[in-house]
Amino acid sequence: MKIAFIVDRFPVLSETFVINQITGLIERGHEVHIYGRQTYDEKVHPDVEKYELIKRTRYLPEIPKNYLARFLNTLYLFANNFSQAPLVLLRSLNVFKYGKRAACLRLFYSTLPFLNAPEYDIIHCQFGRQAICKFGPYSYEGLVLREIGAVRGKLITTFRGYDISWYLHKYGENVYDGLFENGDFFYTNCEFFRQRVIKLGCDEKKIIVHGSGINCSRFTFRARYPDETGLIRIATTGRLIEKKGIEYAIRAIADVVKVYKNVEFNIIGDGELKERFAQIIDELNIADKVHLKGWKNQKEIISILDKSHIFVAPSVTASDGNQDAPVNTLKEAMAMGLPVIGTLHGGIPELVEDGVSGFLVPQRDEKAIAEKLIYLIEHPEIWQQMGFHGRKKVEKNYDTNKLNSELVEIYQQVLGKDLSELGEASQIVKTPSEYESGATKTNSVSAG
Repeated sequence: MKIAFIVDRFPVLSETFVINQITGLIERGHEVHIYGRQTYDEKVHPDVEKYELIKRTRYLPEIPKNYLARFLNTLYLFANNFSQAPLVLLRSLNVFKYGKRAACLRLFYSTLPFLNAPEYDIIHCQFGRQAICKFGPYSYEGLVLREIGAVRGKLITTFRGYDISWYLHKYGENVYDGLFENGDFFYTNCEFFRQRVIKLGCDEKKIIVHGSGINCSRFTFRARYPDETGLIRIATTGRLIEKKGIEYAIRAIADVVKVYKNVEFNIIGDGELKERFAQIIDELNIADKVHLKGWKNQKEIISILDKSHIFVAPSVTASDGNQDAPVNTLKEAMAMGLPVIGTLHGGIPELVEDGVSGFLVPQRDEKAIAEKLIYLIEHPEIWQQMGFHGRKKVEKNYDTNKLNSELVEIYQQVLGKDLSELGEASQIVKTPSEYESGATKTNSVSAG
């Protein structure tokens, strides 16, 4: 198959799930082209170089902020490219049909990477926003680009998190109406978001759950035991933004060290709240216990997790409505055998089985996080059992190799068969009950 991936910035270190899908499709013999905005991150996933993904990527040109400069540049680009796709370029300027998105010339710029593109079997928009986009800066609009003839193929859209939470909060619950009507197929990465999409008006026969996977072979399982020194290493990984809830984990550590001094908390990631977190750490007088490690590549993250005993993922619903699915960093920690603490938030309860592979606590409750941390510190005999169940859960439902084979079958059925076979009776797609199942509850561990 010929497959177009429409993303935002590419490559982005925090979006390994996109790279995993692309490389999985390449390994299976499919031709993949990537459309996105250029990023200048210093650190990239090693597979970007291994699979030469930049050579497969067509970047959206920078759009001048000054409208006069943008207009003059448009005249130049229009003249240079008109012979390649005259009708497409003219349609992109149709202000009567496309309104402000055409008038501000962003739709015109969005067509440029697609000039001379082949006809695709599948156009895969990795986030709902890339499928419809409110003519925001540097935006792709898969649905409109297909309508004007810039790209051809079946349109599949994935909803992953912010696009079905924050985006609705900003643009309203009717923002995807046209996409639901004209898009060919949809999937979400958890049942929690699938139900939300159906509630918004998507035909339930056109949407399934297809999880976001990790390469389990890269995350070696190791049974966890206390160090001879007695030091307990706790870790979390994620962007330093509100919805990751890291502030509550920091405050929980301040409570833990009142009881157990020999604790170390490593926070892997960077973001807009870094300075605030540093200030909180100083105010709580735990700078010797809590370390902001900054961005790390996958090899460095694995090294830190390999030395850790407990992993915390304290996600919350942000003030702007942003929510998490079952986050991949949590899957990685579980695959490595770490007992985990997550929150009753978004899709996380579909991944973490309370009392089996870890514990679930209410959002924004640092006291509950501290309580579970102390329990785990006092009961190291349950670490191995929890880690074992976590690994099995991830291997069964979130292994990227299995999921990529499943994705190919989804594409093939969208191309050649009745969509009801996917929406109602698919044998290749997990049902919600399968996502909720895993290690048996009979082996669960009570937290008292």
